[in-house]
Amino acid sequence: MIPPGTSVFDYVLLGRNPHIPYWRTESRTDVAVAREEMDRLDLLRLSDRRLESLSGGERQRAVLARALTQRPQVLLLDEPTTGLDLGHQQQFLESVDGLRSRLGICVIAAVHDLTLGAQYADRLVLLAGGRVVASGSPGEVLTVERLRRHYEADVAVLTDAEGRPVVVPHRPAATQPT
Repeated sequence: MIPPGTSVFDYVLLGRNPHIPYWRTESRTDVAVAREEMDRLDLLRLSDRRLESLSGGERQRAVLARALTQRPQVLLLDEPTTGLDLGHQQQFLESVDGLRSRLGICVIAAVHDLTLGAQYADRLVLLAGGRVVASGSPGEVLTVERLRRHYEADVAVLTDAEGRPVVVPHRPAATQPT
């Protein structure tokens, strides 16, 4: 829980805590690292704003900046696009993907939107009933038969212009509006 009134800068700077010795305060390096990540994610203009005043997309970027300020080798994301509209989902995932390739970090994300997963992941691990039922490239993992069997979903798996899978639900004809 973040205390009310915490600025975006102070929140992002919290990511440096693992690098600050006991009984010490942030160094110039810590401040520079926090500013660098905020600049990378277009947050510098929001530095003095209170965290609770941010939009959902801005807050997601602040959370990501805080995590990156730790300088991780692995970034774990749990439903990072929940509550974001389509544009902000795309913007956030593009940012993460760009950071992944520039910084050479491993990103592991849990997502329920299979199409988003297929658009941004090199590899997917499909879970059902708490166990792994498939892993591999998005094209290998996302098959109509597998999604029907494990999720009881009536879907089509199409391919976009870049060859990535797109999962589209089929609505039964009897329940469609007339």
